[in-house]
Amino acid sequence: MSRDLTPTNPIPANPIPADLIVVPARFGSSRLPGKPLIEIAGRTLLSRVVAIAREGAARAGNVDVVVATDDQRIHDHAQALGCAAVMTDPDISSGSGRAWAVARDRAVAPPIVVNLQGDAPFVQPALIEALIAALRESSCSVATPVVQLPWPALDTLRQHKTVSPFSGTTCTRREDGRALWFSKTVIPAIRDEQRLREREPLSPVFRHIGLYAYRFDALRRFEATPPTLYERLEGLEQLRFLETGEPILTVAADAMPHTMSGIDTPADLAMAERLIAEYGEPQSSWI
Repeated sequence: MSRDLTPTNPIPANPIPADLIVVPARFGSSRLPGKPLIEIAGRTLLSRVVAIAREGAARAGNVDVVVATDDQRIHDHAQALGCAAVMTDPDISSGSGRAWAVARDRAVAPPIVVNLQGDAPFVQPALIEALIAALRESSCSVATPVVQLPWPALDTLRQHKTVSPFSGTTCTRREDGRALWFSKTVIPAIRDEQRLREREPLSPVFRHIGLYAYRFDALRRFEATPPTLYERLEGLEQLRFLETGEPILTVAADAMPHTMSGIDTPADLAMAERLIAEYGEPQSSWI
């Protein structure tokens, strides 16, 4: 009598490699030291971002989440949150560099790597899902979200820049979504602004959200290329792609009440707490 040797739980012949969300979280911020461990409305910044990453991974499907840090305290906190964590070289100065350090050491290269900065507590998980979907379904190799600002939000951004001029990035883009430029200056300049305000509810200014999805090879090429001129002047890594001829796809997102850039300064921290006090916890908008 022959025996049935078919495995009870057969392994798929060609399993699909998992995509990867990396949360870079440095302790040594010059303007806000230890910021991943700083509490915002009773929760650490890192715990808020890890929650976003997990929700985004669940929505996209087949995505792993890892915190990349240079500090044991942050590593331990990530693990206490139940999130995988990796210690990376303290000499790595950029979020993309930490994302690459984690991605290149995976047993199987992730097709898509998402760089979710550890100082971005208001990113919508749906944006992570949208970026991954954009790369899965298109030939583009880099994707990042932007929000077209209503006039009151533009006023708020301009006011905030009087206190933190290098906090908040704007973007110009083509009709097909390809990015033209990113800047810490509010672009474009607007002629006859009052007429536009009376006619249109949305300004022509797109605010960039510091979230990136890269194809593995695009991130490898990026990290193999030295910083470029305008990247250094503006302090914006994404300009390296544009300066070297690599197109960036921008994915338009809806403006949300908790709209702001990353937490870089004490003023940003205070603004984040004001937004939560006014609009409630951001998870309430995760529909």
